[in-house]
Amino acid sequence: MTVAAYALAAVLNLFVVYIGVNFLLRPYVAAAGYGVPAMKDHAYLMIKGSRDATLGVIGLVLLVLAGAHAEAWFMLTATLIPFGDAVIVLRHGGTKAVAFGVHFATAVVMLVSAGLLFAA
Repeated sequence: MTVAAYALAAVLNLFVVYIGVNFLLRPYVAAAGYGVPAMKDHAYLMIKGSRDATLGVIGLVLLVLAGAHAEAWFMLTATLIPFGDAVIVLRHGGTKAVAFGVHFATAVVMLVSAGLLFAA
């Protein structure tokens, strides 16, 4: 179970880094995938990208240097982000499919990851 816990956490953190880099390099495409159309000024999208990439790197550093328990707490608290994203998508004209199929589902996988890490 320890290998699965570490692997899932690593994949989730790498995915967040990917999302962040995608927002930095292709902000309008990334915003469409997020579920809310982008406005003309993409500075806020770039901020999101920078923060997402940083959070993914922090998660990887915790996993490697501090271990499963610290990463579990990080993953558990970071689950608030996709839950909040789902609410944002719903409140700003996005589809329920994206809100629940992308953001809510991500939050559930993160909770599973946190549980596996606490058990490791």
